[in-house]
Amino acid sequence: MGEGSKLKKIKRSEYNMKLKLLAVILLLATIVLSACNGKNISEDNKTLNIKELVHDYSVGNIKNSQSASITSDQLIITNSDESKTIYDLPEDEFFVSIAPFINETHPCKNHSLTGCQGEMTDKEFDVYIEDHNGNVVLDKTLKSQSNGFIDLWLQRDKEYRITISHEGKKVESEFSTFKGDGTCITTMQLT
Repeated sequence: MGEGSKLKKIKRSEYNMKLKLLAVILLLATIVLSACNGKNISEDNKTLNIKELVHDYSVGNIKNSQSASITSDQLIITNSDESKTIYDLPEDEFFVSIAPFINETHPCKNHSLTGCQGEMTDKEFDVYIEDHNGNVVLDKTLKSQSNGFIDLWLQRDKEYRITISHEGKKVESEFSTFKGDGTCITTMQLT
């Protein structure tokens, strides 16, 4: 074998090694980028899907023989055969449903998305919420749903002060969003 052939063979070998190295780098980059993107999308979609499911049960979009209730950390769907499907709620958000009232209410700790009924259906309320440090969390006009409740997703592990006003009547209260706290507030009587 001549000098020229050896040189060509070495260059071809170096070229093949560079191609293989480049292919490995591209493969690893693709895997890493896919894994990162997939994780974020999956977590975001899981949170979004649970919140959509809670909303759909709350507003009556899901009409079947199931019942749905929500605790501080789980959505519990009970089927007609009494079997249960349990979903974990987002780690950083807390669901609370509030039914302001004038005359009628009911005792409640954990909200039944398919059973609780408040007095004041489809009404507009001025809702003001601040945390225990005085930071405004919400200052908005919200409409109660056909079940008489106003659903909110708030940051977990906080204490809040709330003021609700409607047609010259007002109520102020406090609540918190810690593990084990109730998700159904039916004690806010407008006076």
